[in-house]
Order: sequence, then C-alpha cells, then structure tokens
Amino acid sequence: MSNIFMSESANKNRILKLDCLSETVQFEVKRLNEADADKILHLCKGNPLFYEYHPPFATKESILEDMSALPPHKTYRDKYYVGFYEGDLLVAVLDLILDYPQEGTAYIGFFMVDASCQRQGLGSGIVQGIAGSLKEIGFAKIRLAIDEGNPQSEAFWTKNGFLKTGERHPNDFSAYLPMEREL
Repeated sequence: MSNIFMSESANKNRILKLDCLSETVQFEVKRLNEADADKILHLCKGNPLFYEYHPPFATKESILEDMSALPPHKTYRDKYYVGFYEGDLLVAVLDLILDYPQEGTAYIGFFMVDASCQRQGLGSGIVQGIAGSLKEIGFAKIRLAIDEGNPQSEAFWTKNGFLKTGERHPNDFSAYLPMEREL
C-alpha cells in the first residue's frame, strides 16, 4: 500500500506523502479500508454532537459508502480516506479529495477526531500538517463545508483559519455552509 497521494491534472502531477500530513503532530497515517470500519464507527460514536447537526448517525454501512463515494468527475486516484493512529488508537479520520471542486483546491469531505483526544490541540495540529503539506506541493486552498448551526464545527474550522464563503447549500436536514482557507 502506497503512502502517497497522487493527483494528475492537465498541468501538474502532485505527490503528497501521507507521513507529511502529520509533521506537526506525530501520528502514523494510513489509508483506511473495509477492515477499519469498526474502528471508524467507534470514533464516530464518541462524537454525537456532530450527528445532531448531520443526521443520520453513522453505521458500518454508511462508513463503507463514504469510503467509496466520489464527487462528479473525480476518480479514486484523487480520493484518500486516511486514519491518524497513535499505536492502535485511531485518533482521527480524514476524507480528502485533491483538485476538487477545481484544480488547486483540496476538499475535506470529512474530518473527525476521537472524543478522548479532543481539546488537546491534536486536531488543529493535524489540520496544520495537512495545510503545510498541500501548500508545499502547489495547492492554493482547502475547502470544506460545515453543517449550519453546529457550533463545535464552526469554532474548530474558524480557529484553524477557515472562513465562510457566504454560500449556503440547503439539504434534507438544514444546510451546508462552505468554508475555505487560503494556503
């Protein structure tokens, strides 16, 4: 299993080493697969506030679906569903799509830190490592969307340099509010 992200665009070949995603906070970064679904579900169960604003609650089946879900015009070569480990403990999960929604932008589709590891700066350290690594290989910004009304998500991403774009995308339960961070 390769420990690099690769994204081929019309103009560039970008390579991002997984180990570089955790330079500010040292974790082992691994690609996640079906065998990790129970660990991911355990991590999700510790974060019920997220699911109050983003129903329904995670299941093993929904995790497996998320692992394979792709936005339009993207391939599995662009998507990486990775875990940050401290020994056997899955500390955080990240779903990252490179060059989406446009070239030069990396999209965080999902990021969650184990509840027992929150409020220690680990999540922010991981975000700083991701941002630094993406900038180093030529990405201009990171984009994501939070659930409208979720105070924990908004505070975390704002603290980490993300700003709301002003867009609002209604969904079945509320709305997604895109946020971006220039690199």
